[in-house]
Amino acid sequence: MANPKYAEPMPEPGLLTGLPLWLRWLLLLALSAVLGAGLEYSGLPAALLLGPMIAGIVFGTNGARMQMPPLPYMAGQALIGMLIAGTIDADIVHTFAVSWPLFLGVVLAVIVATSLMGYAMARMRILPGTTAVWGTSAGAASAMLVMADAFGADARLVAFMQYLRVVCVASTASVIAAFVFHIGVAEPKQIIWFPPFAWTDLALTLLVAFGASALGGVIRFPAATILLPMIVGAVLHATSLLHIVLPPWLLTGAYAVLGWRIGLGFTRRILLHAAHALPQILASIIILIVFCGGLAVLLVKVMGVDPLTAYLATSPGGIDSVAIIAASTPVDVPFVMALQAVRLFLILLLGPPISRFIARHVPAD
Repeated sequence: MANPKYAEPMPEPGLLTGLPLWLRWLLLLALSAVLGAGLEYSGLPAALLLGPMIAGIVFGTNGARMQMPPLPYMAGQALIGMLIAGTIDADIVHTFAVSWPLFLGVVLAVIVATSLMGYAMARMRILPGTTAVWGTSAGAASAMLVMADAFGADARLVAFMQYLRVVCVASTASVIAAFVFHIGVAEPKQIIWFPPFAWTDLALTLLVAFGASALGGVIRFPAATILLPMIVGAVLHATSLLHIVLPPWLLTGAYAVLGWRIGLGFTRRILLHAAHALPQILASIIILIVFCGGLAVLLVKVMGVDPLTAYLATSPGGIDSVAIIAASTPVDVPFVMALQAVRLFLILLLGPPISRFIARHVPAD
């Protein structure tokens, strides 16, 4: 279900208005590759998604008048769902089974806190409708964009909030690991674009991804095209019935499609609105980081978890950057990833009813 707010690009004139459509797509692809490579080299989290999204913003605000067809976007959703499913393995399931009451308590506390912040921002009309709810949700940023789009929020503003939070949280976690715990955090691993893998595993991964996504499109449940692949893939992967294979070159395509979908919907007006709301958005990010830090202290006191493990486990996203930091520091990685994965799953499952509830209690713009 597309968001009617930005399904059709705004007819703003600009430098790109008179160019042929094929040339606009070629230039968009080239700019996306340059920006993605530059951001990846600088070590910025989610660089391969941010590069195409920034390129899309440049084109969308300069009269490109382009939009992403629905079929590639649905395929990108399915692959992102499988990417999330691939983070769930037997170790994470075992860790959750041992400490599930505490995990649920911590995760629900984060969900309540982010929902209250989103509700307050919506009530104060800092952001429109349920946009604030999805923008403050501490889940995987790419998944939040898909969910926001499916449930009628303004995914452009959600993207602005989510990726600003990802940068702030990842930077804070790295600084705390290095200067508070005196642990050097390794650089992200160099991408191996064409790693060896079994083609049958890739074929089965794509079969599950696109089959579940197609079923989600048929049942017409909002965000089912990402939720169904995620749930089916997680069950099959955790039970060792499916080895999820998503080579970087394939994921890069999915990231680009999602980035273009969001970026091309930006207009000059929406950028000005995002800049106007920047102080409040930064304040909400700082509050969330401090709140999750308090939960980490609780884990240390109650369970005797080492402080860095507790901090990374409760860190409010994104799961990919936390995974990189956890893998390069002496922490309990299964504990960190189990709590992160549980939070992601619950936010994706509880986000829609929370969004609908808040929408009913926020005056219409």
